[in-house]
Amino acid sequence: MTIKILLPVDGSACSLRAVDHLLAHAAWFAEVPEVHLLHVHPPIPIGRVQAHIGKDTLHGYYLEEGQASLLEAQKKLDAAGRFHTTHIHVGQPAEVIAHVATELACDLIIMGTHGQSALAGVLTGSVAARVLHLAPCPVLLVK
Repeated sequence: MTIKILLPVDGSACSLRAVDHLLAHAAWFAEVPEVHLLHVHPPIPIGRVQAHIGKDTLHGYYLEEGQASLLEAQKKLDAAGRFHTTHIHVGQPAEVIAHVATELACDLIIMGTHGQSALAGVLTGSVAARVLHLAPCPVLLVK
């Protein structure tokens, strides 16, 4: 049975350390794990924004930002010869991470403890702590 690992990244140094941790500890797994690299972009308030830029432009923005946030993690996995599938979603990060882990039937989530926005974490609560609460599988947090 192949182990499925969800690796949420936001481009931050901490999320890239989670990628490094997975690569450094690949021997923990009897078989090569199935790696799902995920970026979740918090939604932009739609109200007035969409009246000015349109749905297609907003979708393009989310896609471009998501690809940019995944790039360094993809480079690390590619350099190590680790095949991975990428996913880009828009929504509340912790909820989306837990939802994707459930949908993909992941066995493990490996993620950094802190993301891009330290201030947002202080104001709204840590994404990592919320994932621990919502996740359907074990979560490995990397400092």
